[in-house]
Amino acid sequence: MKIRQSSQNDLQGLLKVERQAFGEHEGQEIVELVTNLFNDSTARPYLSLVAVEKGIILGHVLFTNATITGHESLLSVILAPLSIDPDRQKKGIGGKLIGEGFKLLSAIRTDLVFVLGHPTYYPRFGFLPAGDFGLTAPYPIAVQNADAWMVKELRPGILGRIRGRVNCAAALNRPEYWRE
Repeated sequence: MKIRQSSQNDLQGLLKVERQAFGEHEGQEIVELVTNLFNDSTARPYLSLVAVEKGIILGHVLFTNATITGHESLLSVILAPLSIDPDRQKKGIGGKLIGEGFKLLSAIRTDLVFVLGHPTYYPRFGFLPAGDFGLTAPYPIAVQNADAWMVKELRPGILGRIRGRVNCAAALNRPEYWRE
C-alpha cells in the first residue's frame, strides 16, 4: 500500500470511499463537503492524501486551512474527513494517512491540527481536547461531546499560550458539520 497526495484523477475513487465509509445518507453529505472543499479558495492550502493499493483507493484524508482569531499568523488546519473503505477498516490505514499528513504538514511548518472526531480514536495520534486549551470550534460543541473537539500540536510550545475561536473554510462553516 502506498500513501500519496491525491490528484484530480483520484477524485472519483476517493469520493467513492467517502460514500462507502459514511453510508448512503451521510456519505452523500461528505461527498458534497469534500467536493466543495476542493473548490473552496478559503480551504487552501489543503493537503489531500490517499492510500492506494493496486490502483484502488482504500482511504482518504483531507486537511484544510484554518485560522485562530487573534493568532492568524499560526499555520493551522482542520482534519476532515478521514475515510477508509469499510472492508479495510481496522487495519491501520487511517493511522498511516494521519501520520503521513503530520509529516508533510510539519515539513511546511504547520503549527496545529484540529479535528472533530471520535474521542477514543484520535487521542492515539496525540490529539487532546481543544477546549481544555481555550480553543473553541467554529460552532458550539454540545457539552456531552466536548472531548470530540481536539487539537494536535505539531510545533511544541503553542498549546496553553494561546486561546481563541478556530475559523474554518467557508465550505465547512455550516452548523451541521459541527455536531458529533
